[in-house]
Amino acid sequence: MCGIAGAIAPNARHDEQALHGLGNAMGLAIAHRGPDDASTWADAEAGVVLAHRRLAIVDLSAEGHQPMVSDDGRWVIAFNGEVYNHAALRRELAAQGQRFRGHSDTEVLLAAIACWGVEAALARSNGMLALAAWDRRARTLWLARDRVGKKPLYYGWTSDGTFLFGSELAALRACPSLQAEVDADALALLLRLDYIPAPHCILKGIRKLPAGALVQIDSTHVATRTLPDTSRWWDARARQDDAIRTGFDGDEAAALEALDGVLRDAVALRMEADVPLGAFLSGGTDSSLVTALMQAQSTRPVRSFSIGFDNAVHDESAHAAEVARHLGTDHTELRADGHAALDLVPAIARIYDEPFADSSQLPTALLCQLARRHVTVALSGDGGDELFFGYGRYVRALRNDTRLERLPRRLLSRLAGEPGERARLGGLPALRAELATRNLQEVARHRISRWRQPERVVRQARPCATAYDDPAALLRHGTPADQLMAMDFACYLPEDILTKVDRASMAVALEARAPLLDWRVVELAWSLPLSLKYRHGELKYLPKKLLSRYLPAPLVYRGKSGFGAPVGDWLRGPLREWAESLLEERPLREDGHFDAAAIRGIWKEFLAGERKWHTHLWSVLMFQAWWREWR
Repeated sequence: MCGIAGAIAPNARHDEQALHGLGNAMGLAIAHRGPDDASTWADAEAGVVLAHRRLAIVDLSAEGHQPMVSDDGRWVIAFNGEVYNHAALRRELAAQGQRFRGHSDTEVLLAAIACWGVEAALARSNGMLALAAWDRRARTLWLARDRVGKKPLYYGWTSDGTFLFGSELAALRACPSLQAEVDADALALLLRLDYIPAPHCILKGIRKLPAGALVQIDSTHVATRTLPDTSRWWDARARQDDAIRTGFDGDEAAALEALDGVLRDAVALRMEADVPLGAFLSGGTDSSLVTALMQAQSTRPVRSFSIGFDNAVHDESAHAAEVARHLGTDHTELRADGHAALDLVPAIARIYDEPFADSSQLPTALLCQLARRHVTVALSGDGGDELFFGYGRYVRALRNDTRLERLPRRLLSRLAGEPGERARLGGLPALRAELATRNLQEVARHRISRWRQPERVVRQARPCATAYDDPAALLRHGTPADQLMAMDFACYLPEDILTKVDRASMAVALEARAPLLDWRVVELAWSLPLSLKYRHGELKYLPKKLLSRYLPAPLVYRGKSGFGAPVGDWLRGPLREWAESLLEERPLREDGHFDAAAIRGIWKEFLAGERKWHTHLWSVLMFQAWWREWR
């Protein structure tokens, strides 16, 4: 687990010192991602530099040093992530004559690329990654991101014709010629979704590489300063369609055994580390299941970590502690209040690097800080909701979709009426906003939208297509339930959930691993019928059946509360002064990003207790905090 960065700088060709200087600056900007080692490698003739910051997890020796050059000298790699099946790949490559100096997964991945090519090496790898591979013979730079999107990668051109890439925007910012112009369309996406999905980025001219995608930058792109088209080395929609069409060949008992076997192996692979490891334990189904499978395969108590709040609505710490006691883990709990959040707020813009407004970012960052005091690797339960029908909004969306199908179009239009000014804020009931459509994508989009029409408050913004409104993102064979989960898997999971965990964990040099997002677990889940995910009102039916092997029923079958934070209480209490400083009308107006009067209006309504606008305000506050930091 590391941070990577680099550049193709035509203006610095043959200037090795300048290339290393740029690489060092970019690497230093993301030093928090890899405090154990730092280095750069340059091809001065091509004007290429690769930078790497290392968080040593497997093979702590110098043999894991990066950037790493292949034995034949053709390939150079800067790699961020883990290849969990590297031992099996090593044996296969050794049988083909490949020789290895150390036992790092980076060396295995590099040998696989040299032997099979980039796409084939990726397809055979089971892991999380973002990589840059420079082909010295073909003068081509390859950038790739893992199947699900656990690791980030930004890229784009600067005003002087330098191509940049990096794990975070901070690395790109280290280049003096990068222009910091805000993309209004991306800002509107932030207000709608609480995050900015790939390929969009808050800065104009910069893109984020989507999950399962790769790009190749060659001499033609350098000469024309154009961004290449992305291609998919793993197409989630196509794979899900295939899994649905084929289906699972077996009954419930067979499905339960299949899930147990593949998830147990996924957990075991992610327990391999040369450093201490533990687990995030919220007490929910997914984190409890991962922790249970860890403990079942460990010879000593697993370190588990949870966070609690003074606000009872958001506090699951007591349940997490009870699960920990039953499993026999070595459990540590942190109590968080508004003052803890206040202490963290000044750093939040730096931690998340690009504006990000899922309010659970605060407890996630606090939890990662807690875990890092004791371990270097932590396993999480991320992915279970999107794979096994884990959100109550899925049920509500399907229920409303069924109701709408029964109503004539003319009646729908009359019932919907004019949405009114408050629709931009998301104040209308979801059903009324859905009445004018029978399109499931639009139903889902309304349900996940914070600001329903953010373009009305973000100046010069235009709507952007996402998985929630792009027909090309829909499955060919899926049921409405499959479609809902597929949309979240394509957008919400990688760009919100995994982004939140990546930035919070890497800010403190903690590696987070997600066994439920092993591609084998993912494709098994896709093949299962809805009856094994949702039955008799019970969400995540099959995972709960499996968890029942390790925990008593009262600890398994309970309501889902999510991992949020009492932001409304905090904004009226210890965070009020901070929020007020960011929402002053004059700076809002002078910056020119928002309709200042509209923002001030909902802030006043919120403080007066007239509306629960805290979720809408949080996205504005996160952008303002980021903009102040960036500026």
